[in-house]
Amino acid sequence: QVQLEESGGGLVQPGGSLRLSCGASGIDFMFNVMGWYRQAPGKERELVAVSRSSRTKTYAESVKGRFSISTISRDNDKNMVHLQMNSLKTEDTAVYYCNAVRAVVVDGRAQRTEYWGQGTQVTVSS
Repeated sequence: QVQLEESGGGLVQPGGSLRLSCGASGIDFMFNVMGWYRQAPGKERELVAVSRSSRTKTYAESVKGRFSISTISRDNDKNMVHLQMNSLKTEDTAVYYCNAVRAVVVDGRAQRTEYWGQGTQVTVSS
């Protein structure tokens, strides 16, 4: 069973930085997409940033220029995704979830499997 393990959340003052990490071990395939979503109290889960195997990246408008996503895949042994968050604002406070997608073609049909981490709390407050 694939498990995504997150780390790096915590409490930081406005203007500070945090780095989130997420890894999946013990698998013999590479994800097509890895990224981060977040959910603030009373709000729906939203995309923060994703990185694709095509090397394209997408960021939410609210984090462009402040957040940076990077992925590492070595010998299919470990897929990791990092989110460097700089110039944090109080509105960045949320539970951040790691997300990974595997897309394959089986018997001519596309199959898409999505995985989620358990979430890590990021609180930006003075």
